[in-house]
Amino acid sequence: MENNYLTTILLSIPLAGAILLLFVPSRREFIIKIAGLVISTIAFILSLLIYTDFDPLKQEFQFVDKLPWIESLNITFFVGIDGLSILLVLLTTFLTPLTLLSSWSSIKHKVKEFTFFMLILEVGMLGVFVSLDIFLFYIFWEAMLIPMYFIIGIWGGSRRIYASVKFFIYTMFGSLLMLVAMIWIAVYASGITGSFTTNLLDLYKVGPEIPKQIQSFMFLAFALSFAIKVPLFPLHTWLPDAHVEAPTAGSVILAGVLLKMGTYGLIRFCLPLFPQASIQFAPYISILAIIGIVYGALVAMVQQDMKKLVAYSSVAHLGFVVLGIFAFTAEAMQGAIIQMVNHGLSTGALFLLVGVIYERTHTREISEYGGIAKVVPVFATALLFTSLSSIGLPGLNGFVGEFLILIGSFKSPVLNNWWYTVFATSGVIFAAVYLLWMYQRVCFGELKNQKLEKLTDMNTRENIVLLPIFVFIIWIGVYPGTFLRLSEVYSKGLVNYLLTF
Repeated sequence: MENNYLTTILLSIPLAGAILLLFVPSRREFIIKIAGLVISTIAFILSLLIYTDFDPLKQEFQFVDKLPWIESLNITFFVGIDGLSILLVLLTTFLTPLTLLSSWSSIKHKVKEFTFFMLILEVGMLGVFVSLDIFLFYIFWEAMLIPMYFIIGIWGGSRRIYASVKFFIYTMFGSLLMLVAMIWIAVYASGITGSFTTNLLDLYKVGPEIPKQIQSFMFLAFALSFAIKVPLFPLHTWLPDAHVEAPTAGSVILAGVLLKMGTYGLIRFCLPLFPQASIQFAPYISILAIIGIVYGALVAMVQQDMKKLVAYSSVAHLGFVVLGIFAFTAEAMQGAIIQMVNHGLSTGALFLLVGVIYERTHTREISEYGGIAKVVPVFATALLFTSLSSIGLPGLNGFVGEFLILIGSFKSPVLNNWWYTVFATSGVIFAAVYLLWMYQRVCFGELKNQKLEKLTDMNTRENIVLLPIFVFIIWIGVYPGTFLRLSEVYSKGLVNYLLTF
């Protein structure tokens, strides 16, 4: 594999931008905002160049860069992109400038620090998706925690300290188990290969040779860490608090990208490293995923806070993704990967819209609204469109992922029971109930609250933030082949590999 520096340059752009921001005086808020927007947009443009050069027919990693790092332990700086990570890299670089633009007027203090943490967060997220050395992956995985902790803790709501500490402790606990498993597999590999290695591609060859009992323990340590990040039921309790207290930009990135790091980890590490253990635990994890789908939807139905409703909808939607991962069919795997992107777009847009109305009214209580469609028709239209996308209306992005997951799980040779699909399908119905019910209570009926008569509709900046997301919601819904072809070869290859065990 020849070195290609594009992936390293992509990681370096937001990092260099964040460091340069430290030298800009804090009072220059407008310059800081523009700089953050420009830096993150340059990263997005570079990711588009990577996309145009990416060959979806190749199974191996592309844009690989491998440099010596800690030579005494055979640890390298090793990055690359394949059919799984390309879509998540694009999603990360796409959402970051939009979230910075969305927070233009809502972040009024410590603007420099906020922009700095957002760029550092982008570095951490991209690093997780492109790392091919497990030590490097762990560094990025942990580094991402720090900026998110500060974003919630400094710019969040009234219970922001509680929410940020809970988020940090939950994720740290899982990470430590994963670290133990990483050291264990690297040491175990040294007994087989003769040298200590943290190279993920080398470990892929060692993983299947590990005895099944040891493999099970390693699998559970990795899976628990990723399940907390997803979050999979019953490890989800940190998510509603983090979402409700985070600023709008934090909620968008948290739902849009951070949660996908858990499902990405399950596909990248758990399945290929521990294939026998993955098949053994697939039915149990799928049951937890289905409980999450139904539970998340039922709890969302009774929420009075719009943000909390959207947060619980994430628990339900990510349950679909986990079900798709552990169905072990190419359709379900494709559906899971595209659904990660769909959830990032739809739920990210929902959080942006909740932020838009919250900035004007300073309340997220559904009971405080009613009849605002007459006053803010553009907002009401955008909210309906995004809700239908999240529900999975045919013709919009959500339908594609859910349809593929349900087909794939129905045909699953590992789950081998159509009841999984029946219970999962109920989540689609419940999603329509809680989202349309929320929409009806917020936008229709009588305008009881007289303060809402003076509401202003969405401005040009807010429209500019949402328009690109809406374009992709329709694009994926109408012509998903553009995106599915990127992960098709990877999905089929992984499933065929797993089913040989």
